[in-house]
Amino acid sequence: MEERKQKVVVVGAGPVGSLAALYAANRGHDVEIYELRGDLRDPSTTPLNFTRSINLALSERGLKAMRHANQPRLIDYVKGVTIPMRGRMIHGKRPDGKLYEEAQDYDIHGRSILAIDRGDLNKRLLDMLEEMPNVTFFFNHKLTGADFKRNKAWFEDRDESTSNPRDRAREIEVDFDFMIGADGAHSAVRYHLMKFSRMDYQQEYIDTLWCEFQIAPSSSAKSKFRISPNHLHIWPGKEFMFIAIPSNDGSFTCTLFAPAAIYEQLEEAASTTTGGTSSSSIPDFFDKHFPGVTSLITPADLVSQFQTNPHLPLISIKCKPYHFSSSVVIVGDAAHAMVPFYGQGMNAGLEDVRILFDILDKHDRMTNDDSSLEASQRELALAEYSAVRVADAHAINDLALQNYIEMRSSVLSPVYRWRKALEEWLSVYVPSLGWQTKYSRVSFGNERYSEVVKKSERQGQVLLRSLVGGVGLPMLAGGLFLWFRYKGALGRAAYGVFYNFMGMVCRTIHGRRR
Repeated sequence: MEERKQKVVVVGAGPVGSLAALYAANRGHDVEIYELRGDLRDPSTTPLNFTRSINLALSERGLKAMRHANQPRLIDYVKGVTIPMRGRMIHGKRPDGKLYEEAQDYDIHGRSILAIDRGDLNKRLLDMLEEMPNVTFFFNHKLTGADFKRNKAWFEDRDESTSNPRDRAREIEVDFDFMIGADGAHSAVRYHLMKFSRMDYQQEYIDTLWCEFQIAPSSSAKSKFRISPNHLHIWPGKEFMFIAIPSNDGSFTCTLFAPAAIYEQLEEAASTTTGGTSSSSIPDFFDKHFPGVTSLITPADLVSQFQTNPHLPLISIKCKPYHFSSSVVIVGDAAHAMVPFYGQGMNAGLEDVRILFDILDKHDRMTNDDSSLEASQRELALAEYSAVRVADAHAINDLALQNYIEMRSSVLSPVYRWRKALEEWLSVYVPSLGWQTKYSRVSFGNERYSEVVKKSERQGQVLLRSLVGGVGLPMLAGGLFLWFRYKGALGRAAYGVFYNFMGMVCRTIHGRRR
């Protein structure tokens, strides 16, 4: 029996939606892609969040998902346009006033994550899709309704070339066999899915805003980069931070992450301009907390970019399940929007696509080309996908929140650096233990996120027990001896040192939870 073509509707033409469309088209399905905005390859199209989004860090999970798309040109392109970042570069000022840079490699084996421009990656994916005869684009189309029992959807055609702005947009009805929602954190597909599925939903805006800045390329003949292009640069500020990620043109996309109260203070300072002269409070703030930045971005440009670029919130979303029946599933930010501090948002979304189609393929083989079984097998496949993926998505969502503390503060902690060095030493010299840092498991492997968390917690417990046995117990014995010997200030001081030391170690090993 000849296999019947399926009509797959993908809502959202970002990197995750485009990859999902590529997977579906490669399997011979008729694919229609609906995107709220105009053609994302058009420079006049308003970008996501009305600004260039945070530069993307591509890691093994995202690369594996693209390799499984069976498009060698895509991998060749990625290799040609990405910049390897082998670690963090921590910037600060010593007590004597001298600036310093301290490199912290991500991985003792020399592996790197890749900096890539989101827009360029998106453009290449769309170009590849456009070459496929079974793919059709519908830009400027807004999803306004869906009936996932009858497999129907309604879209407003908002194309300015075909409709008068004063008139109501033309609405079209679309039939489909299967819909994939990849339309971001404020997903319309998820909104309509909630009407059919008993979905648990949780959303949190963390008390952090972000604003984008740019370090211009260098005019030097030696290098177009003004700082190392092979690092993610961090200026940690305990409660806030400033980061810089390299771009191919020699510039760096920078981001200030800070609590809303800090932004209010800086906005007030920026508004106090007289005679065209900007307030110096913003450059002063950077000089105090992010030493060296004003030598990379002029004070005038700092103020101008702070005033011009939007100050945007960070949202964290968890929900379950991700599907209804055999008709619809959500992936990427639509299913699990996360804060950007682990660099896994896009990687997790691309991995969603790979895992989803692996499960669909497995169940498709059970139909024996009987089209009457396709829907029932897809329903089983989507149920399996939700069951498998929810735990992992929630795990990386939590890890991303926790990693903000690490990036803005823990990178300065001696105990944090001690644990990282010890775990890396064990991974190299005692490989039979299977020991790896949590970051290496997340960024350079494909283990389930939920398994990474469990293994990291077990490693932390082993380290803590070893430390208590090797260091803590002798310290405790010494403290108790001094206590009973002197029963005074010296004994209390010794016990206090032990108590505070072990508290610091426990917090660092187990991670400070939000």
